[in-house]
Amino acid sequence: MRILLVEDDELLGDGLMAGLRHCGFQVDWLRDGVAARTALANEEYAAVVLDLGLPRLDGMGLLRGLRAAGNAVPVLILTARDALGDKVDGLDGGADDYLVKPVDLDELAARLRALARRAGGQLGSVLRAGAVELDPAGRRVRLAGRPVELTGREYAILELLMRNAGRILSRGQLESALYGWGEGVESNAVEVHVHHLRRKLGGDLIRTVRGVGYLLEGEGR
Repeated sequence: MRILLVEDDELLGDGLMAGLRHCGFQVDWLRDGVAARTALANEEYAAVVLDLGLPRLDGMGLLRGLRAAGNAVPVLILTARDALGDKVDGLDGGADDYLVKPVDLDELAARLRALARRAGGQLGSVLRAGAVELDPAGRRVRLAGRPVELTGREYAILELLMRNAGRILSRGQLESALYGWGEGVESNAVEVHVHHLRRKLGGDLIRTVRGVGYLLEGEGR
């Protein structure tokens, strides 16, 4: 799951990025509101973790601009502002959740997964497609009840496909689940990982739509 972290504190931002990556998220980290606005206009994210006290464009300004432009990406405000009025303003201003620093990393990860579920219309925490089950909290995959070992990048592609079951995803969209900014993209990485997923989970689960992308058959929820 690819998320955008917008936090200007270097120490906190570095720790959050490392911790969220350890939890299985693909994290892009920006330090000011203007850069974040540009990224959100050009990239697709499952969620945004947003500080309020940002340089150049503060968090509330960024949030209001997103909603005014019709961007419905889930936004979790993470801030030191703990007054009730600040929470009310944040939620009324378009945020989907609000957490006060310091934050427990496991709680932050759980709230991000919950936001992604709601955005995708998923009622339960476990994703399902045919005989395949994926548990995002435990990062576990089962086929007909039996555990299946996946690499981190195989898991990232499978989760994205399952969250978008019935929707064709392009190669570029799948690459975004594998690589952060500054990482080299291997030319045939998606094809290789999809091949391995088919071998482990069955050849009928992921369909190639020639010239367009990949489609996961099944309910995905």
